Parts: sequence; C-alpha cells; structure tokens
Amino acid sequence: MIEVVCNDRLGKKVRVKCNPDDTVGDLKKLIAAQTGTNWEKIILKKWYNIYKDHITLEDYEIHDGMNIELYYN
Repeated sequence: MIEVVCNDRLGKKVRVKCNPDDTVGDLKKLIAAQTGTNWEKIILKKWYNIYKDHITLEDYEIHDGMNIELYYN
C-alpha cells in the first residue's frame, strides 16, 4: 500500500491509500469518493505531465508519499 497526497492548491489536500498496481483511473475514483466530485472531471498532473487513466501508478513511478496536483475539469 502506498499513500498519495493530492493537492488542489485551493486549501484542500486529499490523502489516498492505494496499491502500486492500481491504475490512475482507480486513483481518481478514490479521490472522487473523498471529495464528492465526479471522477471523470478530475485531472491529475505532475509539472506538465498529465496522467492517463489506463496506466498504472508504478509505470508512472508514483511512490509512497508523493504529491500530485489535482485539477477539476
């Protein structure tokens, strides 16, 4: 299990525990369950890289305690 911190830069930080073999889409669904938004409207970024829904977290080298930028479409 890894813990990923998602920050929307508006004062809301979401901590999510997931497995490294989960996809980014699964991570978005966990974030949506905590924030109460639609998971399809969530965009996860790190610098200029926009994470695609079908790729796993370990393929993107997302590790325990990593911060990801959270945007709403």
